[in-house]
Amino acid sequence: MIKELLQFIEQSPVCFHAVENVRTRLEQEGFVALPGSDWELVPGGKYYITRNGSSLIAFKVPHGTVKGFVISASHSDSPCLKIRDHAELKGPAVRLETERYGGMINLTWVDRPLSIAGRVLVRRENGLEARLVNLKKDCAIIPNVAIHMQKGINDGAKYDPAKDLVALFCEPDNAGTFKWEIAQALGEDEDDIVSWDLYLYNNQPGTVWGPDKEFASSPRLDDLGCVYTCTEGFLAAAETDRVPVLCVFDNEEIGSGTKQGAASDFLPRVLKLISESLFLSPAQHLSLLDNSWMLSCDNGHAKHPNHPELADTNEAPVLNGGVVIKHSPRYATDAVSCAVFSEICRRAGVPVQHYSNRPDMPGGGTLGLIANQDTPVYTVDIGMAQLAMHSSFETMGSCDAEHFYKAIKASYEARVSFRGNEVRL
Repeated sequence: MIKELLQFIEQSPVCFHAVENVRTRLEQEGFVALPGSDWELVPGGKYYITRNGSSLIAFKVPHGTVKGFVISASHSDSPCLKIRDHAELKGPAVRLETERYGGMINLTWVDRPLSIAGRVLVRRENGLEARLVNLKKDCAIIPNVAIHMQKGINDGAKYDPAKDLVALFCEPDNAGTFKWEIAQALGEDEDDIVSWDLYLYNNQPGTVWGPDKEFASSPRLDDLGCVYTCTEGFLAAAETDRVPVLCVFDNEEIGSGTKQGAASDFLPRVLKLISESLFLSPAQHLSLLDNSWMLSCDNGHAKHPNHPELADTNEAPVLNGGVVIKHSPRYATDAVSCAVFSEICRRAGVPVQHYSNRPDMPGGGTLGLIANQDTPVYTVDIGMAQLAMHSSFETMGSCDAEHFYKAIKASYEARVSFRGNEVRL
């Protein structure tokens, strides 16, 4: 599965392409796009809806009585460099002005070939059309300053985004080329390009490596690794009396507060529309939520081989060690959701390991706790163990993609019922 995952990542340079590739995969399996409201669902039906072209929710309707929802949530975005609307800076060379998106490791974007991808709004006779573009070639680089000119660079260099993360694009004689390049890639007239959401991305393809091919390195493992394995597990899962729901949200790396983020009304709106389309009352909908649960899927930190002191003493995952269950006040995992997921994995033969922050090093949060604000269901935060999170090139264990896929599939197939102090599965 790891090779297929890396292929998906290579074809998904930014959030828009990731969601488009998930959408294409769903349609290959017979899923049908839904409008914003007025749904007519049928038993056995398979549906999806997108928002902003960068978030997606898909679900399958069981044939019998529905007893709850099983939800997985991952995110389509990764830390990167966003290209400004008026991108070109003139001088000794034409450079592209950028701004940081998310908590990226700055130095990993320097001295490596970068390409450009994103969404472009094009003028049409009756309005505007959003089109995706991916140049798929090395077309920019952020050059470091030579060590001779900054003697302390190896003592911990600081990168000023306004100076040090500006990308070299072309020679002065080719000023104005950037917009032309985008137009050429789209086959559009340059004057018809109105605006864009364009990003620089690491153009280096992923690789499986090691004496036994035990490691995999690639851009955007966080969180496209979870997007891919969740999608495949969702598609492969056998039908139960629960509605399986696949969520791919955008903007997790900047807080999830957008209309297409996990903090929006996207998920609660979809769940409510499903219940209404199945002719369930508001009270019955709440009853379904009481018997539902969520898998919040975002990769976790593996114990760093060069810095073991940064990990917790007892709960420090390793590469290829199995699915990571994440614990922290900023995660949604509790004793119930942890136990349910652990038992599902035990029955499926999937190894699990646990992650906690070192007590004096508080970590970040992710989708689960945010989505719980408007979708209050039992939630477990899980992921694959990886190194160099938020680098432009990250590393994971090559076996963990299969582990994660099996865990997701088994979770969708489990018939979990929450009854007071008792959980049946």
